[in-house]
Amino acid sequence: MQSATLGPVGTVSRLTLGGGGIGQIWGETSTADGIATLHHAIDAGITLIDTAPMYGSCEAVMLQAFGGKIPAGVRITTKCQLGTPPAGEAARRLTQSLDTSLANMGLDHVEVFFLHSNICADDYVYHRHAERQDMFATRWSTYVNEVVPAMEALKASGKCRHWGITGTGVPAMIVKAINHAPRPAVVQAITNLLDSAGGIKQFAEDDAPRTTIAEAVKNGVGVLGIRAVQAGALTGAIDRPLSPNHPESRDYRRAAPYRALCAEWGEDPAIVAHRYALAMPGGDSVILGGKNIA
Repeated sequence: MQSATLGPVGTVSRLTLGGGGIGQIWGETSTADGIATLHHAIDAGITLIDTAPMYGSCEAVMLQAFGGKIPAGVRITTKCQLGTPPAGEAARRLTQSLDTSLANMGLDHVEVFFLHSNICADDYVYHRHAERQDMFATRWSTYVNEVVPAMEALKASGKCRHWGITGTGVPAMIVKAINHAPRPAVVQAITNLLDSAGGIKQFAEDDAPRTTIAEAVKNGVGVLGIRAVQAGALTGAIDRPLSPNHPESRDYRRAAPYRALCAEWGEDPAIVAHRYALAMPGGDSVILGGKNIA
């Protein structure tokens, strides 16, 4: 397993194991499969595992797999989908989320705690789901005045070694957050050949993941690549039922020439997609979204 420097976090494996599949949000699997996948990944040299409370049973499976004793050299991340809570509430909600995740996994700290919300301007109105955007988007004033101080306090407490952001919000605001001090240690950024966030994109502007990555590199912020196979759109076949109009279904059709090219090469599209993500300039580690050993 190759390694890279993930900003201030330091040396990590070039592949990170994502917890969504283990938690069964990418289709049905079993707890036994999840546990076996975790051990298999670590045996293969993966040193970073990306979890979240919204990833179904992921954190519970982590506890069953390791009993709160993470193997030496392996580090864990988790997240909070904060949105924009009432004024004065962000610190309490972030702390409660992290405390719950730590208890779920039997840990006393994680390596990185991510704000897993979009970030938007105070007066921004989303193209999709505007009626509930305060559930998935953190407005700038809340980010600056409440989230950043709360994250710095959690870091000082030792509950997280670093904090980061998920860079899937309005592109200009992600760039602004990367340049705001104190800045995040890590940004999660889209790394796929379609430059597509698929179904998690809610804004009307074009995705700009390469701009996000370049800005992170310029500021010494680590880049953790996400959605390398665009939730299945860049694989040989999507492994769960989706409507034809689902963004992932549309991306799957858009990627038909890519699959044809992989067929010419005799290569698995999912593997080529991960190679592409790993080769994108500026990326440090790419999340492998596995749900079982296969």
